[in-house]
Amino acid sequence: MYRRAVMEMGVDADQLDAASGLLQLTTVVQGLYARISERHELTPVQARLLCVLLGGPKGMAELAQCFGVEKAALTGLMDRAEKRGLAERSAVPGDRRALQVTLTDAGRRAATAFHTDVGEALNKLIDGLSPADREHFRAAMAGILSSCRSGHGPC
Repeated sequence: MYRRAVMEMGVDADQLDAASGLLQLTTVVQGLYARISERHELTPVQARLLCVLLGGPKGMAELAQCFGVEKAALTGLMDRAEKRGLAERSAVPGDRRALQVTLTDAGRRAATAFHTDVGEALNKLIDGLSPADREHFRAAMAGILSSCRSGHGPC
């Protein structure tokens, strides 16, 4: 049943290799992320920043590494987030040169609402899968992520 539904959408599962499928899926996910960001009056980068900070305060150097940019490039993003009252920078005790970034209450509410909406939209992507296929998909993703995080993958 799922194979037929996929073909009706113009995707031939027999012709879809892993790279093409992942690239197309990335485009779908990024599109959802961008549309939901816009609905929350955030840029996708601002939304990502807020979601990263949901895990707790982060140093500017750590955030720059997470975003793959120099600390100076992160400054503009932080300036805009602070101006909107979403996040704030503060000194790191014991290191007067270092700054840490924390969500404000408004930033936490915005991040939580955005994260919830994204989660719901992404979960809908796999609604058409059988429970067994959902579990296979989840396990495959976990394996890929684990490989990347352990340094054994191409990530």
